[in-house]
Amino acid sequence: MDFIKCFRDFILSISISHFFTLMGITTTTSSYIPIGLLGVLFICIGLYQVMKSLFGDTNYFKSPLYNQSINQQIYDKKILSRRPKIVVIGGGTGLSILLRGLKLFTTNITAIVTVADDGGGSGVIREDLGMLPPGDIRNCILGLAEMEPTMEKLFQYRFEDGSLKGQSFGNLFIASMNGITSNFEEAIKRTSEVLAVTGEVYPVTLENITLYARLENDTVIKGESNIPIKSLELNSPIDRVFIKPKEVEGLKGAVKAIEDADIVVLGPGSLYTSIMPNLLVKNIKSALEKSTNKKVYISNIMTQPGETHGYGIKDHVDGILKHCPKIKLDYVIANNGIVQMDAYNKYQEEGAQLVIPKNEDRKYLQKKGIRLIEENFIEVKKNYIRHDAVKVSRVIVDLVAKKPKKYFI
Repeated sequence: MDFIKCFRDFILSISISHFFTLMGITTTTSSYIPIGLLGVLFICIGLYQVMKSLFGDTNYFKSPLYNQSINQQIYDKKILSRRPKIVVIGGGTGLSILLRGLKLFTTNITAIVTVADDGGGSGVIREDLGMLPPGDIRNCILGLAEMEPTMEKLFQYRFEDGSLKGQSFGNLFIASMNGITSNFEEAIKRTSEVLAVTGEVYPVTLENITLYARLENDTVIKGESNIPIKSLELNSPIDRVFIKPKEVEGLKGAVKAIEDADIVVLGPGSLYTSIMPNLLVKNIKSALEKSTNKKVYISNIMTQPGETHGYGIKDHVDGILKHCPKIKLDYVIANNGIVQMDAYNKYQEEGAQLVIPKNEDRKYLQKKGIRLIEENFIEVKKNYIRHDAVKVSRVIVDLVAKKPKKYFI
């Protein structure tokens, strides 16, 4: 039966014309190549599923353990499966980077990801197909996947011409899976299986939510992608955010993961447009309020114009507690390192500033009973300033293990 099921999926995967018809894409000359590429990948994935059914669970896309013996792979997986249960909540690039570090320490990872995104390629798919946005989900799946670099490049590839210009291949893949399964949660599960994901990735809800922001001048902005733009245009900071419909339910798997976790991590990511939409989902918020596990917020390294301009660590934490006053934060992880000027200049030109702990932040957190963990967490790649995922992940794992403050080797 497994072989028949996999072979059925193989046949279904070849037939992608239904998806492109829904997208309104015709097979013009400009779209032959991208559609052909998509078809080839689906055929390869179908063959992979058949091979897996026939020859066992050998993963041909794996990278980190690729050159190890089967016995060593099994041993490593068993060790990692006994490690802490970690839930991370958020969205965007920051979350996916953290996941790449965490999977080196444990396989018990659950990512709960926002579905409020309405910009870019995800926004187009959301509007045209009436499905939830796949972009942040895609990034988190790739962050937890074990595969060859070429496969990751393929899933992150953005078409440059034709009807698919600006669209991510990975988004199209998830949208196609959604078309085949008629279920977004199942589409994510299937995609995760194909890419050998370590842990679980859940959308925070399966309901179509829209994010709104009320600015300090009482203007209400609709849409996640519009919020920072309008805040900048009107020169008015965000007062609070909310979602519509208000009474939406989070996925049961996500709620259960929060209840069972050793530690819950908020961020890193855009405070109001990536982290907060998850905390506004009724039963997710309730689970966080009731759970007695440790909770940590990872502060962004840089402020974001139109969203957290001029914010310090105190302001970031205030933003969370203003919306969710009953959630008890135990730790804040913050960077205290200095960025090289050549990388920093680009961010300064865009209006971003470095977020470094100050005495007022320390006093505020101490008063709230929140412990501040500060180190140089900066990693610069291709002039992009990011968290060092391995350093941050080691801190998180050590917090669960209750080790003394010697976080790094």
